[in-house]
Formats: sequence, structure tokens, C-alpha cells
Amino acid sequence: MSDGRSRARRALVWAAGAAAAIAIPFYLEGFWLQTGLFAMSAAVGAIGIALLTGSTGQLSMGHAFFLAVGAYSYVYFADAPAAGASHAAAGLGLPTPLAAALAVLTAGVAGGLFSPIAGRLKGAYLGIATLALIFLGQHVLFNAEPLTGGYNGRAVPPMELFGLVFADTPSLVLFGVPFGSLERLWFLGLLLVLGAAAFARGVLRGRPGRAMNTIRDHEIAAGVMGVPVARYRAGVFVLSSMYGGLAGVMLALVFQRTVPDYFGVLLSLDYLAMIVIGGLGSVGGAVLGAVFVSVLPQLLTRYSDDLPLIAEPGSGGLSPAEAARILYGAAVVAVVLFLPGGLAGLLARLRAAAGARATLLARAPRAPAPHSPTPSPSPDTRS
Repeated sequence: MSDGRSRARRALVWAAGAAAAIAIPFYLEGFWLQTGLFAMSAAVGAIGIALLTGSTGQLSMGHAFFLAVGAYSYVYFADAPAAGASHAAAGLGLPTPLAAALAVLTAGVAGGLFSPIAGRLKGAYLGIATLALIFLGQHVLFNAEPLTGGYNGRAVPPMELFGLVFADTPSLVLFGVPFGSLERLWFLGLLLVLGAAAFARGVLRGRPGRAMNTIRDHEIAAGVMGVPVARYRAGVFVLSSMYGGLAGVMLALVFQRTVPDYFGVLLSLDYLAMIVIGGLGSVGGAVLGAVFVSVLPQLLTRYSDDLPLIAEPGSGGLSPAEAARILYGAAVVAVVLFLPGGLAGLLARLRAAAGARATLLARAPRAPAPHSPTPSPSPDTRS
């Protein structure tokens, strides 16, 4: 009976969450929609790095490189240079859904080219090797101007799927609410996040997930048991790269312009902070950590005038971005010291405590209902 109530409660929570997610574009303004879309793209990338670092134990400092590959590959495949332009950037002008799929595959190919190194290195050695990808990527992004646009970047062609253009034009009104690019991208982002999370959970719950966890915990034992350690490490690196490529495509669609400065070392550090704060090896934890790390700078920027010690960038005080990094740096330290399971572990403990309390209340003996004593007859009514 308690299991049935638990399943019904879980289904009710999922239904309420789905209804809220669908209703959000009808009520929130553009700032909150853009912040939510940033969190969605970060969640997809964080799931990828969680599979690599949290579940397999491979340290990667180059995740931002694969986001850049995904973002710029989408622009290259989808953009069609203007006819007759002498300095037009290169592009193939493919349909945008095909361009997005090819961009994710390109990120996977880039990860595959690096996978022989990822299959043989581990720990800090792999971290340093992947860090080199960031510097290589930055050099290419700034200097390969026909492909990347150089310092100024490139405009991102809007996604067009089944005749629906994910842009502000042509205009679209639903239930009296104008749906621009952010509103339309919201639903696309939800579908991509749910699909990415479902696939990752399927991987972790199956045989590959058990092999990955064995490699992380006991590499020698995994080899003795017949697990091809190098092959699994290389394969997970490719899968993580494809997740990063998808996150880069989503980020490009939200930003509407690719800028080389964004895909630097700090972005890779942000992704490591996401999986540590959310909880290593957990898909839900990766999503929670991504929301925390990506939303916090936006909130500090939004409300910087009302917060102490935070000043406008360039004014000499603590900027919102710097304050955000200090805060989630402190959150990383707090998680390591007090919450080894991260935010996902904290939620699991709270849920277990609530379930145990509900079970105790259900099993507690009920006190008998008080019943009034039978009144004794008065002397006048006695026979």
C-alpha cells in the first residue's frame, strides 16, 4: 500500500513539474526564459562531463573545446554565405536539423581523434592533456576567420523544424501570448534535456554503466573481470564529447552569435563545478549543479543594484561574475566537506527521511476512540 502511495505521489510530482515547465513561457519575461535556456544547455553539457568524470573517473579540463566544436560546426553547416560577397564566411547552407546532427557528430569525431590518449591516460595527466585542447581551440577560433569569423564570431542561423522557425519572425501568437525565439526554443530545449537525461540514465543503469563504475572504483579488478578498460574510456570520452557538442549547438541558438572568448578555460572549470556541486556520477545531480552554476551569475547581474559589495563591471568593485565564482567556489568547498553526495545526495536523504517518517506514522498504533461512560440511573427511576 505504501509503495502504491509512493508511486502515486511521484507521478503527481512529475505531472506538476511538467505542467509548470509547459506553462512557464506563457507567464515569464525574456530574462527568465533566457536564463532557463542557458541552464538547459549547461545541463546537457554537465550530463556529458558527469558520464566521463563522475561515472568513469576521467578528469577532463577540455569540455569547453567540444562545446565550441558543436557551436561553430552548426554555424558552418547551416549558414549559407551571401552570393557575390567577397569576404563571406564559409558555410554549406544545409537544413538546420541536419546541421545540428552533423555538429554533434563532428564533436564526437573530435573526441574520437583524442580518444586514444583518453583511453591510456588518467587522473591529472588526462586533465593536463585535455587542457591543451582549450588552447588549441582558442588559437583556431581566433585565426581561422573564414570558418569562425575571428574575434567577432559569427551570427547563428535560427533552427527551422517542421516549418517552424525558432526566431522572432515570422510572428506567432498562442493564447494571446506572442511567441518569439526564446519561447519557441524553450520547448525544444526541454525535449533535448529530457532526451539527453533519459539516454544517460539508460547507459548508467545498463551493463555499460556497471562497467564504467567498476573502472572508476577498481580499475585493476575491472581488467581482471574482462572489462576492456581502454576501450570503455575511449568510448565514454566520445559520448561525453557528443553531449558537449549538443550543448554547444543549444548555446549558439540561444546566444544567436558564437564568440571565441566564451569557450575558454573558465567554462571548463564551470562544468567541473557543476558536477561536484550536483553530485558526481548522478544525472539528476548534473542537472541540479548546472542550474545552480548557470543561474547564479544571471541572478547576481539582474539584482546587482540591490545586493551589497557587488558593483558594475569595470567600476573597481566586485563584479557579478566574480561574485558568482566566489559563491559557487564556496559551494564546492562546502559540498566536499559536508555533502559528499552533492545536492542530489542531499535531496535523496531528505526524501528518504520523509519516506521513513511517513512509514512510521502509517505503522503507529492508533489510540482507541474515547467513548462516554454509560450514565447510571437516577434514584427516581429505579424500580
